[in-house]
This record gives sequence, C-alpha cells and structure tokens, in this order.
Amino acid sequence: MTFDDFGLRAELLDAISASGYTTPTSIQQRAIPAILDGGDLLAAAQTGTGKTAAFTLPLLERLSAHDASGTKRRAVRLVVIAPTRELAAQIHESVKTYGRNLPLRSAVVFGGVGMQPQIDRLRKGVDILIATPGRLLDHLKRGNARLDGVETVILDEADRMLDMGFIHDIRKILKYAPSQRQTLMFSATFSKEIRGLAAGMLKNPVEIDVAPRNSAAETVAQRVYRLAKAEKRGLLSRLIKEGDWQQVLVFTRTKHGANNLSRQLGQDGLSSAAIHGNKSQTARTQALAGFKRGDVRVLVATDIAARGLDIDHLPHVVNYDLPQVAEDYVHRIGRTGRAGNAGEAISLVAPDEAKLLKGIERLLKRQLERGDAAA
Repeated sequence: MTFDDFGLRAELLDAISASGYTTPTSIQQRAIPAILDGGDLLAAAQTGTGKTAAFTLPLLERLSAHDASGTKRRAVRLVVIAPTRELAAQIHESVKTYGRNLPLRSAVVFGGVGMQPQIDRLRKGVDILIATPGRLLDHLKRGNARLDGVETVILDEADRMLDMGFIHDIRKILKYAPSQRQTLMFSATFSKEIRGLAAGMLKNPVEIDVAPRNSAAETVAQRVYRLAKAEKRGLLSRLIKEGDWQQVLVFTRTKHGANNLSRQLGQDGLSSAAIHGNKSQTARTQALAGFKRGDVRVLVATDIAARGLDIDHLPHVVNYDLPQVAEDYVHRIGRTGRAGNAGEAISLVAPDEAKLLKGIERLLKRQLERGDAAA
C-alpha cells in the first residue's frame, strides 16, 4: 500500500514525498480512511507509530476539500488538544510540514510563554489550532478564540491527559464547540477509564487498536543492572563513554533528581541538559533542540516532560530511576526502537526498587536480561 491509495490531493502527496515517506504505517493505513469518512474515532496507538500523520493528513484533506480561506476572518475549523507543550509544538510542526502546499493557517498555544503573541495570531484568524488544555481554556474565557466553527476535535494522548487531571478542563472546552462535530481520541491503551471517557464524548466511533496493551517494541533490547543507588551515576557515565553513546535519553523520578544528575554528568565531561515541569518553555525548547542537533549528548527528563518527545532514531533510553507505575516503563522505552529501528533500553535498579522491577516483568510476562554492573 502507498499514500497514493488514499486519494489524497497532489499537494499533500508532494509534501509526504518531500518528507521521505513512501509506505503508510499500520495506524495510518487504518485511521486515514476512517477519518476521511467523517465519523468519530477511538484509536490506541503509542508515539512512534506515525500517529500524528495518521490524523494530520486526512484532516488537511478534509479542510482543503471545503476551503473557507475566502471568508473575512477565518474561524477555527480544527482543534487539536495535547497534554504537553512539547507535543503541541511537534504536532504544529507536522501540520506545517504536511500542509506546506495548502492555503491553510495554523497556530499553537500553550502555557509558560506570553499570551500576547498568541492573541495577535488568533486575531488574524486560523483554520487549525493546536493547544494544551489550560492555555486554550484561558483564551476561550477571554474571548481570544472561538470554537463555534469547529468541524473536528482531536484529543491526543487522552490517557496522559486523564493522568494529569486535564479532563475537567477538556469537558469545559468541548462546550465551546458545536455538538455536531467529528471527534477523534488517541490513547496509548484502551483502559477502562479511557473507554468511559470516550463513551461520553464520541458517537459510534470506529475503533482501531495498533498498540497491543503493555507490549514493548520488539526492536528494543532491554537490560537491567542491579546495583547500589550510589553506584548508578558512575555506571551510567561508564556505559555512555565506553559504548560511545552520542544520544541518550535518561529518565529520573523527580525534577530535583533530573537537575542533580544533569549537573553531575556535566562534571563527568558529558554534555547534558535537564527538562522537567519547572523549566521555562524556552529552556525546554533549547534543551530539546540541542539534543536533536547533537550538541547535548544526554537529555535527563521526568516522565511528564518526556511525554510526546519525538526524536528520530533515538538509540538509547536509560531508566535511572524505575517508574512507580509499571505501564510507564513501556511508554519510556517506547522513545527508542521506533519505526522499525533498533534501540536499547537500560534500567539501573537499586535494592529498594526490586518490587518495581517485579511489577514491570509481570506486566511484560518475562524476565529482563541482567547485565553485570562490575564488568
């Protein structure tokens, strides 16, 4: 199957070709026709599966088929709600990439930065609005944005928005949109909570599941090192240097831990940066850009800051601290081994994390390979 088979317009096919893609992924093969049909959709797909293009491409096609660019002030026709600033920014990049040949305007709004540039952009009129829940609700309450012309609403990473307590805000946001609309919900898994949420927001949705529950990518080699907590930093530095790792994403449990580890790795001669919720949006954007460019060798992150990070060909992920929730392990290591590429996930496990490791192995239904920390 190729992208030509979907009946997308030439402008979109040219943009896809220029991006270097030829064969649609599993989620794209199933979601694009369903979204083009105009109905609601509930999809389970993890990041790295081509999920963003799976909804961006058909919706750009639908918006172009009924072009409203001639109207005096453009009303928002498509709104995408994402849990984090980074994910919102990345979705906006995808919209600009695939819509480069189309006369559609887009904007992204999130917290942590000034409102006035966002207000100015919204006043000019946009067709597509990508936003985090809190900042979008602020704009709606102040009358800076209206959703009464919205044709489609997308809730991306709905499971994470549920975890982060955004659902109350999302329910308020949806009251600003017409009841007759297309609603698409994407989640890493179909949990009981997600199904309950979908039941109240979607109408007879098509269901697509390309994310087998709690499964780790087969292309990711996973290894565990059992050691004392005080030995973790030394082993991490040694693994990076001896393995000549040029790009590694490291997860810590706390913001304080991320800052400390980043500083200590710098003392070890490894270029490092930390991203977490207390960092300004500018600092987070700069750290991520430096990591993607190769200026920053080690990016140390907390779970919430790393959610939605889209880094092509990321070879190494390290769990410096194991997550408290076993399912988050699958999300973390899903940053590597994407799109069929090989990846490696290392976990450094202190004695007080033994129960967490057992929970992860129970979830995966197998014991993870053990490495020798003294080697």
